[in-house]
Amino acid sequence: MTEQSLESLPSVYLIAGLGNPGEAYEWTRHNVGFHIIDALAAKHKLVFRRVKSFHGLMAEGSIGEKKVLLLKPQTYMNSSGESLKVCSLYYKVPLNRMFVVSDDIYLPFGSLKIKTSGGAGGHNGLKSIESHLGTQVYMRLKVGVGNQESGDLAKYVLSPFFDEEKQELGAFIERAVEALELWLRLGVVAAMQYANGKKPEKT
Repeated sequence: MTEQSLESLPSVYLIAGLGNPGEAYEWTRHNVGFHIIDALAAKHKLVFRRVKSFHGLMAEGSIGEKKVLLLKPQTYMNSSGESLKVCSLYYKVPLNRMFVVSDDIYLPFGSLKIKTSGGAGGHNGLKSIESHLGTQVYMRLKVGVGNQESGDLAKYVLSPFFDEEKQELGAFIERAVEALELWLRLGVVAAMQYANGKKPEKT
């Protein structure tokens, strides 16, 4: 599937995972959006390639019956909206077929929350997206990376996960992937019912 063939498809869906490029940031809390998108791509055998005009890495193909673009902006977090806007305009993706995956420091680790509108909540990546899209009405999957409401928040999001959290990270990412697949298959209401429930109890 090529850029040109996808460009003319009105049914294309766009899922963007937010993070910072580079090895130094790879396993920080701020990069959980990248890891979820990577896991979704791997599950469906989609391969990322660099697209300079989109300032990001993009994978394209099918998930179920849906034609999908997966995007990882390489602009650094604070400028994520630049990449998303260019890509969404090129492929003519409407807001109701666009999903953004980001970390959230106000949600406990292991929690997911889907919102269809609202402010950025202090998240600089979401602030950039809101600014470039010109709206707060877009779908986002907020991924809890540990409840941190005070202290040096910038330092916290750029810190690695604790060892105990790392043991749960795989299952956490898998749940996020399943929420995105539900959105593609059954719509946002079904995805919200799944994602916005309580974190599963340990067994």
